[in-house]
Amino acid sequence: MRYEELNKAIIELVGGRENIKAVAHCMTRLRLTLNDRSIAQTDKIKELDGVIDVVSNDVAYQVIIGTHVSEVYAEFMDLLGLKSTDETTVSNKPKGIKGIFSSILSVISETMTSIIEVLLAAGILAGVLAILTLSGILSEESSTYMILDTLRGAVFYFLPVFIGAAAAKRLNVNQYFGIALAVSLLSASINGVEGLSFLGLPIQTIEYSNTFIPILLGVWFLSLVLKGLERIVPKGLQYFLNPMIALVITLPVTLLLFGPIGMWIGAGLDGFFTFLMNTIGNWIVVALYAAVQPFLVVLGAANFTYPLVLNFLATLGYDPIFSVASTISDIAVCGAMFGYFLRAKEKKQKQTFGSVSFSALMGITEPAVFGVFVKYRRPFLAVIIGGGLGGLIAGLAGVRAMALVWGLTSIPTYLAGGMSNLIFMVISMVVSFGVATAVAYGIGIPSEEKLAGKETQVNIPQKEMQDKHTMPQVQLGKLAEGTVRPLSEVSDQAFASGALGKGVAITPINDRTEIVSPIDGTITVVFPTKHAYGIRTAEGVELLIHIGVDTVNLEGKYFESFVTQGQTVKQGEKIASYEVNKVKEAGFDPVIIAVITNTTDYLDVITASTNSEQLMTVVF
Repeated sequence: MRYEELNKAIIELVGGRENIKAVAHCMTRLRLTLNDRSIAQTDKIKELDGVIDVVSNDVAYQVIIGTHVSEVYAEFMDLLGLKSTDETTVSNKPKGIKGIFSSILSVISETMTSIIEVLLAAGILAGVLAILTLSGILSEESSTYMILDTLRGAVFYFLPVFIGAAAAKRLNVNQYFGIALAVSLLSASINGVEGLSFLGLPIQTIEYSNTFIPILLGVWFLSLVLKGLERIVPKGLQYFLNPMIALVITLPVTLLLFGPIGMWIGAGLDGFFTFLMNTIGNWIVVALYAAVQPFLVVLGAANFTYPLVLNFLATLGYDPIFSVASTISDIAVCGAMFGYFLRAKEKKQKQTFGSVSFSALMGITEPAVFGVFVKYRRPFLAVIIGGGLGGLIAGLAGVRAMALVWGLTSIPTYLAGGMSNLIFMVISMVVSFGVATAVAYGIGIPSEEKLAGKETQVNIPQKEMQDKHTMPQVQLGKLAEGTVRPLSEVSDQAFASGALGKGVAITPINDRTEIVSPIDGTITVVFPTKHAYGIRTAEGVELLIHIGVDTVNLEGKYFESFVTQGQTVKQGEKIASYEVNKVKEAGFDPVIIAVITNTTDYLDVITASTNSEQLMTVVF
């Protein structure tokens, strides 16, 4: 067995056969359903020769292998004594308390992530207004200030509306149902009104503006009611009756039950952190979070602080911990990558470290964390030291974030807390950046010099070498109608980090999108669920086309394939098509991903920036 040693090691490190409940695979990874994930030795699995990375989330425990995963899967199943099939999905529905808790966190995280841009806009606007008023350029009494400040305040006042729409989309409910529920809670006849009752049951007086827990719970309950009605109400009447019945049931339940629950949770969180700040001191939490945030990014847990930040802003009017620590940590990541930029000798390395350093400066650390930190490990130490020291200074000085915003653009917002608040925040960021830069530069880039000198032999067809003064290359043309994006923007970090090879992402612009071959070659893989394809050219270039993120779970629904494995295709020949809006409605990202899976075999892979007519150039 070709992969026997690898598979035996994976089985042993995930806790043995008895801990494996189900196995499936998609285009690049083994997807394991484990009885107990806590006993899986993830770090050791990542170090196995043949494993690219491991992703553990609410979908599955995913061991990223590469495009030859089907071969590994077949042998894996044989070693388990199970029948190897072409089925690529397993039931991922949460079971038990752990599964339910995981699903709740997932819904909260994805809901908050989808509205974070508008919250950032409001936060940055608050900083700009603070600068304009303190400098005397704009008066707080002016109409201009009032209009702009209304925009800032409205975003947070009507937060339940944004949450309702985002949560409804995540739970596959018509978004307007979520909005209808939210605006009802914010109406003048309910929001903060005393003495209300429903069918004789007293309703607690609650201010629903700036809150998020009641509407989250309400939309979740609404989704359950709608599903129940679909089984009870005759199909011919569902369109007319189900929305009305569901909302009439959900609103009173939200007012009587979820509103008070949200208040209790908010008061509990506020009480816990107030106790922490009044006894031990919040500086410990600020320093710790600033030091370890990159680890949380890797685990996909960084988004879970958003509800806590919103609770702080709603109850205290400022965030004394997470926004402050997050910005300091981002600056430390920027410093670590800048240290590597100064240390690197090759132009390609400098470009990589420079670009991820700038994105971290602006508050986007995923490219650095997944593209560099996970690979080299040592930068984590630079952030632990630099971020920890910066967080310690900010925590001891009592720095407060006055809005939900982070990164370089957050600096003006600290003015709203006073000049000393801004000064200490800037000092903390400078220390974080400087120390992380020095540490990263000092510890160096592990084994990079050896890797840079390693040569790979590539068989280049004679026709490609006719001109000795021109580097042989293969160009990939149009793949689909859409907007080309950097691969780093894809939500699946296995692709975004470049671990599976260099490539691009395409956001489709048509409801029914056709995928065409960008190059002449042979179809090496047609995934049974029709969402992924492999093409190999005569020159040996291996292209992976992956339609959507986690769309393997759709089991081929909304996808149509026009090719078979082993078929020869020409550039521009139709490979597949899919219904973009249907994929979106099902809760999946419909982005098209194209990567050169054997990137390391070539001198470089140059990707397009915006032009969908010329995707990539592979240079030999």
